[in-house]
Amino acid sequence: MRNLLPLLNSPHSGGRSALTCRYRCGDACFQDVPNTSDNEYAGDVIAGALSRRSMMRAAAVVTVAAAAGTSALAGPGAPQAVAAESTRKPQAGKAADGARGLRFAAVAPNTTDAVTVPDGYAQNVVIRWGEPILRGAPAFDADKQSAKAQAGQFGYNNDFLSLLPLPGEHGRQVLVANHEYTDEILMFKGYDPANPTREQVETAWAAHGLSIVVVQEERKSGKLTPVTRHHLNRRLHTTSVFQLTGPAAGSDLLKTSADPTGALVLGTLNNCAGGTTPWGTTLHGEENFNQYFANGSSATDKRYGITTGATERKWELFDKRFDAKQEPNESHRQGWVVELDPYDPDSTPRKHTALGRFKHEAAQPRLTADGRPVVYMGDDERFDYFYKFVSSKRMKKGTSRAAREHNLTLLDEGTLYVAKLTGDSPAAEIDGTGKLPNDGEFDGSGVWIPLATGTTSHVPGMTAEEVYVFTRLAGDKVGATKMDRPEDVEPSPRTGRVYVALTNNTDRGKTGKAGADEANPRNLNKHGQVLELAEHWDDPASDGFAWRLFLVAGDPNDSATYFAGFPKDKVSPISCPDNIAFDPHGNLWLSTDGNQLGSHDGLFGVATRGERRGELKQFLTVPKGAETCGPIIQDRRVLVAVQHPGEIDGASVEKPASVWPDGPGKLVRPSVVAVYRKDGRAIGV
Repeated sequence: MRNLLPLLNSPHSGGRSALTCRYRCGDACFQDVPNTSDNEYAGDVIAGALSRRSMMRAAAVVTVAAAAGTSALAGPGAPQAVAAESTRKPQAGKAADGARGLRFAAVAPNTTDAVTVPDGYAQNVVIRWGEPILRGAPAFDADKQSAKAQAGQFGYNNDFLSLLPLPGEHGRQVLVANHEYTDEILMFKGYDPANPTREQVETAWAAHGLSIVVVQEERKSGKLTPVTRHHLNRRLHTTSVFQLTGPAAGSDLLKTSADPTGALVLGTLNNCAGGTTPWGTTLHGEENFNQYFANGSSATDKRYGITTGATERKWELFDKRFDAKQEPNESHRQGWVVELDPYDPDSTPRKHTALGRFKHEAAQPRLTADGRPVVYMGDDERFDYFYKFVSSKRMKKGTSRAAREHNLTLLDEGTLYVAKLTGDSPAAEIDGTGKLPNDGEFDGSGVWIPLATGTTSHVPGMTAEEVYVFTRLAGDKVGATKMDRPEDVEPSPRTGRVYVALTNNTDRGKTGKAGADEANPRNLNKHGQVLELAEHWDDPASDGFAWRLFLVAGDPNDSATYFAGFPKDKVSPISCPDNIAFDPHGNLWLSTDGNQLGSHDGLFGVATRGERRGELKQFLTVPKGAETCGPIIQDRRVLVAVQHPGEIDGASVEKPASVWPDGPGKLVRPSVVAVYRKDGRAIGV
């Protein structure tokens, strides 16, 4: 077995920079916490009559039975056998051994200004910010950027990625990418944050949004290259038209002077993570939209983090829709889940109001036994909540026009829920240090609290429209559990277990703030954790679940860390889990954002089942100042979005902090990278 990988002690190489805070989320962590509700905390709630442990075991038995191809529920004695699986000790092996899919030599923590990958692996930059993808778009020129050029080029700060098949075109796939935000100070020479020009602002508008670009695979490797000017290639940005659908569409709360119908929106902002649907579309979460709106004044503005002053980018000086004083409803038209049909370049993407409005980090569906989609979603804010939506419609199979049109309405009708978690250990055993309770796990039970179904509200004192537009307030009213920044939420395609990345919350336990509870067991939590959830009887539409913490991140030498019971001297150190994904073998892969252990951010794989459950290995690191986003893990390829390289305090175009990806003298450019084995074989086997 390999030894614990060393930590780095550089005082400036880890953690999120102040520049990132300015441009990514509008200094959200330096603002007051938006959630000032006094609803119950998870540690204050008395456990229900049905113990958490019996529910977790029952859910596990059903999952395992389903995986084995049997419809019979396990009989007496089986729950104990399944529960024991997670605590078996690993067998000895070589350094590159591991669970299938994770058999690579782990990358050590480092501060190299490059994408660092395991021995035996190669990489290529698939596409960079500014590369032309539409007909007529010019090649990127750092000195001649314009809104017109950018509207036909790959956008900035790529985040979520999806790769979809392209039938009839051998070796080609459709790459869909989110573009979360812009770093104007790293984009434009001589940029003056106090006085941006109209051209700079409109170029930034065009650099936000979504890119759809066909990519070509090299047969003998996993290398991908863009197919420029393909008829499916597309750019959607801050001035593109989007359609509001679902029960709140047309509400007075969504009407503006430019759109008295309340049904058509210009633009999508701050698209973070997302999801790929079983019916062949992609979902995109609008996250830190609040930072684009100036002069907020209402209580709802405050609950969503919209401040009373000017914005960082000063867009309100160039379009009144970004001034909440002039257009108080415009911000209500951001903060949704967007659905895109990447196979129809003429389609209008939809913003699904039935899924609620908050800082959407992600939206990944799974299907019920009768074919109804269930979407899990996190609200990426300190002390905010995680949710699910259960559709009332069944998916139609096939690719006919009728089937596709029907499936595009699946997320418009159903019930929106918020989660409430209960720990099963006495409150005195959760002391805020991360010390495990006497039963050896942070675990408990939970319920899904309904918020609204169609035009019916389940929240006293709120109409259904208010629930959808002000979903955070609805969660406050029903006493949802305050979490440590729930970001990406992904169900395992193998087991049905749902994994929630909780990135961090350094406000946990501060005076006047919620203290530690069993689901969020550390005060001043700077490293985050990953929660594992099992729906009752493995039914995604269930109204209850069991949960436990799968990982408690940080330095493995720290007693406050936990790796599903796996020996901590045999794992990679990890901090601040963010985007997550599954590989074809059922392993969970985690990208990090804001590593607090001295190393650059990276991508990690961890086994979720079997004797190696909890064995976590680092697969790559990203360049200086960058964040790892949008992981896709295929049989022969891993894709990551390298976001905001060089985003270090004091950096600018004139004084770059990174030379990635093109070397000295070139503009630092966010890019998508593909990693593959040099011998052409499958990843990690």
